[in-house]
Order: sequence, then structure tokens, then C-alpha cells
Amino acid sequence: MSSITTHTLSKIDSAESYLASLRHRNLLIYLMGEKVAEPLDHPVIRPSINAMAATYQLAEENPELATVVSEFTGERISRFLHICKSQQDLVMQNKMQRRLGQLTGTCFQRCVGMDAINALHSVTFEMDAKHQTAYHQRFLDFLKQMHQLNGVIGGAMTDVKGDRGLAPHQQADPDLFVHITRRTAEGVYIKGAKAHQTGCINAHWLLVMPTLRLEAADADYAIVGAVPVDAPGITYIYGRQSCDTRSLEEGFIDQGNAQYGGQEAMIIFDEVFIPNELIFMDGEYEFAALLVDRFTAYHRRSYVCKSGVGDVLIGAAAAVAEMNGAEKASHIKDKLVEMTHLNETIYATGIASSHQGYATQSGCFLCDSMLSNVCKHHVTKMPYEIGRLAQDLAGGMVATMPSEKDLNHPEIGALIEKYLRGKASIPTQDRMRMLRLIENMTLGRNAVGYLTESMHGAGSPQAQRIQIARMMQLEYKKRLAFVLAGIPLEENTKQAAVEELGAYFERVFQSVK
Repeated sequence: MSSITTHTLSKIDSAESYLASLRHRNLLIYLMGEKVAEPLDHPVIRPSINAMAATYQLAEENPELATVVSEFTGERISRFLHICKSQQDLVMQNKMQRRLGQLTGTCFQRCVGMDAINALHSVTFEMDAKHQTAYHQRFLDFLKQMHQLNGVIGGAMTDVKGDRGLAPHQQADPDLFVHITRRTAEGVYIKGAKAHQTGCINAHWLLVMPTLRLEAADADYAIVGAVPVDAPGITYIYGRQSCDTRSLEEGFIDQGNAQYGGQEAMIIFDEVFIPNELIFMDGEYEFAALLVDRFTAYHRRSYVCKSGVGDVLIGAAAAVAEMNGAEKASHIKDKLVEMTHLNETIYATGIASSHQGYATQSGCFLCDSMLSNVCKHHVTKMPYEIGRLAQDLAGGMVATMPSEKDLNHPEIGALIEKYLRGKASIPTQDRMRMLRLIENMTLGRNAVGYLTESMHGAGSPQAQRIQIARMMQLEYKKRLAFVLAGIPLEENTKQAAVEELGAYFERVFQSVK
């Protein structure tokens, strides 16, 4: 039995008890070619653990925002473990995500698990209705255990994919998509790899899911199951991030944000066992696309977290402009307005998606998919412009500033103090710290989460454009224009508009019968 099951851990009710739950797990982790003995003590990994711990700290400080009462235990648990039963539940997720972005300035790594459990709640229910399976009850039993633990669920969806032009069963190497290799009376064994896995090492359990639409020949790839992070056969290869080795140096200024960071790793599954009671899809390939669609609807809306990180960057840009003595210039004010406009646009589309949520057959509420995809598509662009403007306001020193060691050097430190001062009333070290924070968020370790991950997380830009194209109802909108323009409509044009509108609502509301 895993060392981190609910049978061996007491309920996690604070940041401190979360940190304690991560120690002595004997995970097989490689970072820069070396095995990691204890991730909790590793300077490169620890900032990401701190960011995850902040979710528990917020729950203590603001329980109305970050916790809910469990439907299983009657006790308060993290909102990240909650199944949304109303539009307000969806909205509160977004408000919590923005606040955590503000508090950490980085990715806090729990949204994938939250969005995965909400997607699985409705999909398992509908699989059972069609196939008379027992997946939904299994899932609820697993979720009850997670509520008792109040632990962290990570999601593992993105396969390494190999040749993108081939289906999983057509790949030269079958392991390029996670798949079942053998079956026993007790369960299944899986093999393959998941890439870009956010916060996986900092979780307690992983939900393994397919990554795309599957065919009948891909049935062995249609596997969804829960595995503990320390299950035998799992290897983690930690992803590199820009400037991450600065955490190995003395001091804190050069790190920019020494306390918090993100985490992505590759997970290698080598004959990892999933018992029957933790399998939530097994061969129902026709439901893989539905699971992916619903997960991405939730998860693309979850990118409102970037508006919280954007709040930090806007604040840093305003602060450094003031430290430079340029805060009164009209172009400075205009750029801050533009940054704010872009940031609030991200938040507005995400939270609008939540406000337009609706109930599925299982009772779980699903957000509006069109607005969710619009939100994520904004996120693939707007943080880059916000980051560009932040660098503009910071000035060239954001990229060429001497190090903290130079500042503390007995001979040249005084020169740094003298020549890197902006306003006379502001200490040089404060200006250096703010510049390093901007560097961290636009060039360094946390730029991974704010920029590159904003581009590719939850699907790269084309994925959103495909979904938006499917739902834009052009025939229906053309009909509206024809009517108002006074142009007679041919019968086939009317029918096409009606069919398109019906198909749209069937996709969006296919669970509401």
C-alpha cells in the first residue's frame, strides 16, 4: 500500500501539515541528471512546494473563499476538491484562483486536479448510463477519501504524443501515449509518459487521463485511473526553468521571487498498477473526447489565475516607475492603463464563463465552453503584452543589472549603491529587488508559468481556435443579418441555420436532456 494513502495520513488542515505530508515519500525524481533525495529540502523544488502550501494558508486565512463544507464528511475542505453544484461555485473558484495568483506571483499548481474531478463527475455518470458500468460510484468513493485527507489531486493528461499525424495505435512506439499493457483480475498495468505535468511531485494522487479523441483501435489508450504519486514504477524527470539555479546561490535578491515558483515534470509510467476500484474509464474510447472537452472547458476558464499574477506584475511596473522617478509621465500612466485593461479582459471572460455555467446530468455544473476558450485564447496573447510593457517601464536595467554578490562586495558594493540608485529617497536595494521581480516574471523562473505556460497550457492557441470555430454559429448569425436586411431567405438557408443552432446547443448542453 502506498505511503501516502488516506489510511496512513491524517487530515491535512494547514500549510504546515501539508508540508509534513510530503516528507519521506521515496519518490524517484531526477533533476539535472541527479537523483533528488528529499524534494522538500531541494532549493530548486522548494519554491513550488511553497506555492502549493499557499493554497492551504489561504484556506486558513479566508475559509469562505478557499474552502467548502464537504458533502461526504461535513467538514471544511479545500475548494480545489469541490464538485461545483452551482454557477456560484464556479465563480468562487475563479475568485480563489485570482487571489492565489496575487499572493504567489506564480502557478500554485492545483487547478488541473480541480478541473479533472469536475469533468470526471459528469463523464463517469454518463458512461454508466450508457454502458451500465460502475465508474461513477468508484469515483465518488475515491473523492470521499480525498475529502477525508483534504489532500492534493494532480491531473495527468498531456501525453508526449510522438508523431502528431498518427493516432495512438498507429505510433511506431506504442508507449508514446499512456496505455494498458496487461490486465489481471485485480486491475490493469499502464505504460507511457505524461509531459509538462504541473505540480505532480507536490501532489498526493494523480488522475491519469487520455489526451485526445480516440478511435475503436485505441481502446487500450482509453484509460482513466487514480494512482498515488509514489506508486511503484513511476519516475519523475524535473523540468528546467530559466534562472532556476539562482536558488542554489547565496542570497535572495537575484531570484526575484525567492519564496514561490512553479513546477513541471515529465512522469514516466513503467508498468504502474491501477486497481479496479480506482479505474474510472477502461476502453470506452468514445467518451475520451467528451472528457477532454469538458476538462479543457473548465481548465481554460481556470486561466483567470493569470490575472492575479498580472496584478503583481502591474504593481511591480508601477512601483519601479515610481522608483525611477517617472511615475508622473503621461505615457507611463497610459501604459499602466493598457496593462490593466488587458489583465481585466482575461478575468472578465473567465468569470463570465463561470457565470454562464449550467447543470449536467450528474448535477455537476459545467462552465460555458465558448467563453472559456475565449478566455484561454486571450491568455495566449495578453500576458506577453503586459510583460512587454512591464519591461518597457522597468528600463534596460531589468536585463543588465549586476548581481547581489556585487552589491554585497566589500570593494564594489558602494559603487552599486551609488550608481544604481533612482530616487534619492528609495534605497538602491529596494529598486534592485523590484527589477529582479519583473525579470523573474517576464524572463526568469516564473515567466515559465506566466508566459510560456500561458501559451501552451490547456492546449496551444490553435486548440482554442478550433473550439471557437465549432461554436461560432455562422449560419445562424447570417440568418439574423438576412432578416434585418430585408433579404428573403431560401428554405435551405433557414434549415441550415436551424440545424447549426441545434448542433451548437447539442454540443454545449449535450448532458442536459
